[in-house]
Amino acid sequence: MREVVSSRSAGELAALLGDWPTGDGPLYVKLTEALRRTINGGTLAVGERLPSERALAAALAVSRTTVVTAYGDLRSEGLLDSVRGSGTRVSPALAPARPDGWVPGGRGHALFQGILDGSDNVISLACMRSEGLPEVADAIRDVANEDLPALMADDGYYPRGLLALRRAIAERYTAEGLSTRPDQIVVTTGAHQAIALVSSLYVRNGAPVVVESPGFGGCMEVLRAEGAEFVSIPMDQHGIDTVRLREAARERTPHLIYVMPEYHNPTGTQMTPARRREVAEIAARSGVPIVEDFAYTGLRAPEEYPPIAAYAPRGAEVVVVGSLCKTSWAGLRVGWLRAPVEIAERLARRKVLADLGTPLLDQAVAVRLLSQLDELARKRSDLLSARMAFVEERLRAALPDWEWRRPDGGSSLWIRMPDTDASVFAQVALRHGVELVPGPAMTPEHDADFSSFFRLPFGHDEETLEELVSRLARAWSDLSRHGPCEETPLQLVV
Repeated sequence: MREVVSSRSAGELAALLGDWPTGDGPLYVKLTEALRRTINGGTLAVGERLPSERALAAALAVSRTTVVTAYGDLRSEGLLDSVRGSGTRVSPALAPARPDGWVPGGRGHALFQGILDGSDNVISLACMRSEGLPEVADAIRDVANEDLPALMADDGYYPRGLLALRRAIAERYTAEGLSTRPDQIVVTTGAHQAIALVSSLYVRNGAPVVVESPGFGGCMEVLRAEGAEFVSIPMDQHGIDTVRLREAARERTPHLIYVMPEYHNPTGTQMTPARRREVAEIAARSGVPIVEDFAYTGLRAPEEYPPIAAYAPRGAEVVVVGSLCKTSWAGLRVGWLRAPVEIAERLARRKVLADLGTPLLDQAVAVRLLSQLDELARKRSDLLSARMAFVEERLRAALPDWEWRRPDGGSSLWIRMPDTDASVFAQVALRHGVELVPGPAMTPEHDADFSSFFRLPFGHDEETLEELVSRLARAWSDLSRHGPCEETPLQLVV
């Protein structure tokens, strides 16, 4: 008999099931199918223990009868078995399935599964909405009309990126107070790839990595995939807590510090210049590299500041990550990183192994957009400012008990619900057609301090935001008045 694998918590299993309550049909049937999918797809391993019926019912906000029936159906199919005193487990008699592709022990399923599922009937809050501005279409037409012949004559292999684009990015950084040369720039396929390249360079299995808590779960999953062991540092209204950061740098000798100074995801906090200088000095004295992620933008503060790299003492190792996606169009997967020349060279080697280079057409469009980036940023900020005001008004009217701090920038609200587990509310919200990411999934180690929080992006159009608040209000009412959904499966009478 194969050795039984450790069990997952009920909350972890609930996150793995994705948008299981959506669609038609009884809940117990949909739960059965979702569990069957996780077993057949290798997410639940052969021999792995499942949570008790009562614990899973609480995590999914359903009646215990729903879980009992689902477990029973899967036992009758031979996918589960139960042993007195040992609980329910995936049947050891099954052939091992291929790995499912998720990072072992990761928390990012809630963020990424929605992208994979893509249900038309669900309003997803897992990702930021950033529809294309009209200038993007103009730039695409201009590239097709004016640049295409030269691009078509090129072989397209530029792992570092088109020189014209690297020059344009370097000029922007220099104008912002961070002197930069084109050979310090590597163009990437979105900021996500930039973080992946940096992670592969600096992180080894078991390496301590400093991250903010809360933070962006997607980037944490990239770091976790390289074997990072997180050292979580709390936030305050000025940014990362530098007292705790100094202690961590001294006691844990981290391999990397990952921060989001402008603007922090999910809180929208803008790190002050004084705090940026402190972070740079701590990293320089301890010899720890920094990666600062500037990709989370949208709504902008009246005054913005140079990257931490501009405050860093000579010899400090700072990698700056940027992107056009949130400003111009999420579908334009063009990002970049700015690093010391030697580090940029090493990252370019990893880039060429990953994909040989970002598509030339996208880069050519990016060159044209960078020349008007200030105007694009203003338009995006104005658009998001109006949408934030719209959704705040609707939330105050429909959900007056919810609380949030107006962000300095970015594109989401960090909502706190009173006396409510956001993971449980997320299950109820799914049944009302809203996919949201609970606060603990935005922390390195599923921090219970944020169990009542969730991130609410406000980039959708006003019609969608109106419907979103309406669905959230109905879900809140259901949870507040009725608790978990009670459902009794039909019984065959003979």
